[in-house]
Amino acid sequence: MKREEVVDYLKEYESLRLNIFQRELEVPLNSDFIISIVGPRRAGKTYFLLSLYQKVEDGIYLNFEDTRLINISFRDIREIIRIFIELYGKTPKYLFLDEIQNIPKWEIAIRELHDLKKYRIFITGSSSKLLSKEIATQLRGRTLSFILLPFSFREFLGFQGFKVDKYLAKDEEAKIKNLLRQYLEFGGFPDVIKNEEKIRILKEYSDLILFRDFIERHKIRNLDLARFLHAFIIQNFSKEISIRGIFNKISNIKVSKDTVYEYVSKLEDTMFFFFLRKFSNKVHVRELWPKKVYLCDTGIPKVFRFTPDYGRLMENLVFIELLRRKNINPLLEVYYLKVNDKEVDFLTKEGLKIKQLIQVTYASNKDEIDQREIKALEKAYELFKKDRPEILIFTWDYEDVLKKDNLEIKCIPLWK
Repeated sequence: MKREEVVDYLKEYESLRLNIFQRELEVPLNSDFIISIVGPRRAGKTYFLLSLYQKVEDGIYLNFEDTRLINISFRDIREIIRIFIELYGKTPKYLFLDEIQNIPKWEIAIRELHDLKKYRIFITGSSSKLLSKEIATQLRGRTLSFILLPFSFREFLGFQGFKVDKYLAKDEEAKIKNLLRQYLEFGGFPDVIKNEEKIRILKEYSDLILFRDFIERHKIRNLDLARFLHAFIIQNFSKEISIRGIFNKISNIKVSKDTVYEYVSKLEDTMFFFFLRKFSNKVHVRELWPKKVYLCDTGIPKVFRFTPDYGRLMENLVFIELLRRKNINPLLEVYYLKVNDKEVDFLTKEGLKIKQLIQVTYASNKDEIDQREIKALEKAYELFKKDRPEILIFTWDYEDVLKKDNLEIKCIPLWK
């Protein structure tokens, strides 16, 4: 570590004040736990950490991808804190540590600093080198993890300068729906929203997922299988898939079913892909395949498709929103449900209680709502009526309350 470079870095960041768009994710600033921010690449973790740094007075922000800090050891972190005290005559209360995985044996230093009870510690790591489950393992119960995803639709509207009032004129509603179509098609990655070259950027992200977060990260040997799985899963978002089904489609690649299972599991580590379990009261059944696949952002499929499938995009968007809400409510569990041959898109559970049954459909009026979706909700409600779950259908542009016997189904436009 070169002292003069560390001093130069600290002085630069001490006066740094960026105009950063404020995200909706809220994390505790004064927790006794280490706060780890996890999520897919390019979702904005660095800027989120900088926004936290700018909210406090006695903090250090260390970006371990900065050339001035790139070769330090885990022991040097304590020395950097001492240099800060020498420069500014105060002990930092907050430590914001970005791309922590670049420091070999980083976990030793972080555990030591946390055990001193002197600092509030916040960390992020690249998904290509540091998995969220590895953070939890390395820090042994000392951390609380929060997931940061690409912009939500509400954040997207705010970034576009669109102010949502409680009462909107019809013209404003039409504008929101136009923006929702844009958002569904191109997603919420900050750089995609800001730039015109949206498809080119999404293609770059797709390649980065495949090569850096999957192939390089896990030292994947069968590149043909890796490429196939990556493309296949993206093309089949919002659909049910199984390991057996994938294996049966691979005729020109020599591979075992166990390898397919291993590779699919590792794809989920990128945090670009999420596999939703089917609900069952039996734990071992919930863990079995098939599962439904969703993406962290609805723009990713744009690289592989020619025309948008708004029904599937809407369903994926609802999943992402439910995933976001787990930051607020860690007890929230999300599944899909099969009742005989009928499917309910989402079932939410909190503790022992079933809270919601949700369908998603690209419908603009009552006649466009598939009766099979309503029947699936009716069958599901019979199974869980003791919990009195809320019954919802998210539509494109139809709002009503459908009543059938003692059942009340709320139809809500997705943009609302």
